[in-house]
Amino acid sequence: MADISERIAQARKEAEDMKEKIRVNRDKVNDTTLKEFSADIPAVARCQMKPRRTLKGHLAKIYAMHWSEDKTHLVSASQDGKLLVWDSLTTNKVHAIPLRSSWVMTCSYSPSGTFVACGGLDNICSIYNLRSREVTIRVCRELNAHTGYLSCCRFISDKQIVTSSGDMTCILWDMEAGSKVTEFNDHNGDVMSVSIAADKNIFVSGACDATAKLWDLRTGKCEQTFQGHESDINSVHFFPNGHAFGTGSDDASCRLFDIRADRELMQYAHDNILCGITSVAFSLSGRYLFAGYDDFNCNVWDTLKGERAGLLSGHDNRVSCLGVSVDGMALCTGSWDSLLKVWA
Repeated sequence: MADISERIAQARKEAEDMKEKIRVNRDKVNDTTLKEFSADIPAVARCQMKPRRTLKGHLAKIYAMHWSEDKTHLVSASQDGKLLVWDSLTTNKVHAIPLRSSWVMTCSYSPSGTFVACGGLDNICSIYNLRSREVTIRVCRELNAHTGYLSCCRFISDKQIVTSSGDMTCILWDMEAGSKVTEFNDHNGDVMSVSIAADKNIFVSGACDATAKLWDLRTGKCEQTFQGHESDINSVHFFPNGHAFGTGSDDASCRLFDIRADRELMQYAHDNILCGITSVAFSLSGRYLFAGYDDFNCNVWDTLKGERAGLLSGHDNRVSCLGVSVDGMALCTGSWDSLLKVWA
């Protein structure tokens, strides 16, 4: 027994030594920082967005929202047990879908606009066909393999979707067959969020083990692990060029990680911000990073400088979700005050 303990201790020491060597080599090629490199670039203009539309209809806390790729429609999920599809320009509700479980935590719009998906404490990803002839749209597919709550889901196409869960895994699904294609195992805590790259070949996940991981959808393997946060990562979002991603955490900071440099590039935090971040999204150019906070506000950060570029306040409770429309013309925030606000 002592022999096994010694071998485990020896293996741990070797692993730590290797990690230290990697860190040293990585630091050798780290010739500058983003802050130093962008010192000559003028600061971005103060973000002057105002709430242009308020979407009223939910009767309880809103937990998730997602824009359609048609730039106008969005879907929102609330613990009133409804999935609502909105026209963000007219503020009209296009669909009201009753859910079997009101404990919903995530929702997603498919790229074609044909399907929406949601899930939560029922551990199931439920898919709904918006082109259905039924007056009350019923669930058309239930994807059931997770053993923990469903924290996030994102469509790759009308045939495939990625889900993340409190069971510490992510799953790639074949929607037509209703079956699991690939399971992604490497996190040591609940996986809270996923973001899929524009090329649909890789995705990034953030988890309660305070790490973000980059996965290859073709091989099912974890390609890179990004450390730095000191608490749960609640949200991840790809930078528009696909070479970096942003994260938001309970440690009251957002961070920018670069995939090619394999390291953290910038930290977005302020001494007077003490609460956690629920959601993050980049502007179309990537110069602004929008982050929703537990203190009812949405902070806007200058991605290059790491400085605050604006404050969007209008909600009366926690900002639980946010997203930028595909054309970059609008930001939508959802809150526990049961309202969605569209900013421009």
